[in-house]
Amino acid sequence: MPILHNLRVTLEMIKWEHSIFALPFALCGAMLAAGGVPAWHQLAWIIVAMISARSAAMAFNRVADAAIDAANPRTQTRALPAGILTPSFVTTFVVVSCAVFVLAASRLNHLTLILSPLALGIVLLYSYTKRFTRWSHLVLGFALGIAPAAAWIAVRASLDPRILLLTAAVTFWVGGFDVLYACQDFDFDREAGLHSLPRYFGIRAALVISRLFHVIMLLLLITLVITFGLGKFAIAGVVAVAVLLAYEHSLVSSHDLSKLNAAFFTMNGVISVVFFVFIAADLLVR
Repeated sequence: MPILHNLRVTLEMIKWEHSIFALPFALCGAMLAAGGVPAWHQLAWIIVAMISARSAAMAFNRVADAAIDAANPRTQTRALPAGILTPSFVTTFVVVSCAVFVLAASRLNHLTLILSPLALGIVLLYSYTKRFTRWSHLVLGFALGIAPAAAWIAVRASLDPRILLLTAAVTFWVGGFDVLYACQDFDFDREAGLHSLPRYFGIRAALVISRLFHVIMLLLLITLVITFGLGKFAIAGVVAVAVLLAYEHSLVSSHDLSKLNAAFFTMNGVISVVFFVFIAADLLVR
C-alpha cells in the first residue's frame, strides 16, 4: 500500500531509531523524580511523548529544509528533495505526531498538557535557527534538553530546579556533537549563507568549542550527582561518559572527518544509554 510505503520511508528519513539519543535522559529525569521506577502508565506515556515529539521535530525539519537539502550535495538524495515523498505527506505525518504528543501529555497530568504547545514550539522552531544564528547548535541541544525536565513534570506534576542541571547537561552534550556534525557542511553553509560555529570559526576552532561544550556537560553531570546525593554507580556513569566522549573526539580531526558518522550516531547513542543504566542502577540499589 502506498501509505504504508510512504510511512516506512518517512521513518527511515527521520531515523526513527535514533530516538534513543534523548530518551534515556528523559528516563533519567523520570526515575530521579520517582526516586526509582515511575508508575508503568507514566513510563509508557513518557516514551510515547518522547518518540512522537522527536518524530514531529525531525519530519518538520525535513520539510523546513527541503530547499536547502536539495541544494546541498550531501543531502540531495533525502526523500523530499529526491521526490520520493511529497511535502503534504510529511506535513500530515508532523500533524499526526504532534497530536499523539498532545494525547500523551494529556494522559500524564494537567501541567504536561498545558505545557505541551510550548514544548512543541521549542522542538519545531529549532529548524529555522540556522538561518539567523550561529548558536543554533545549542538551540537544538535545548530542544532535546527539555526532555528530562518534561519527564520530571510528567511524574511529579511540578518542576524541581535541580533537574534543570540535567537539562543544561543535555543541551551542551547535543550542542557539542551537533557542532561536530556541522563540520561536514562547512563549505556549503558558507556558500548558502547559513549559520553555524564551523562556518564562523573554522573547523579546527569548532572542534575545540565542541570539546569545551562536552567538558561543561561533564561538570554539570558532576553537579547533578552531588545535588541529588547520588552514589558510586552515578559517579561511575559520569566517568564512563567522559571516557566515551574522549573516544568520540578522537575519531575526528580538522584533517579527517571520515569517521564523523560513527562519532555522531553510534557513540552518542551509546553515551545516553550508558548514563541511564548507571543512574538507574544507582537509584535501584539504594
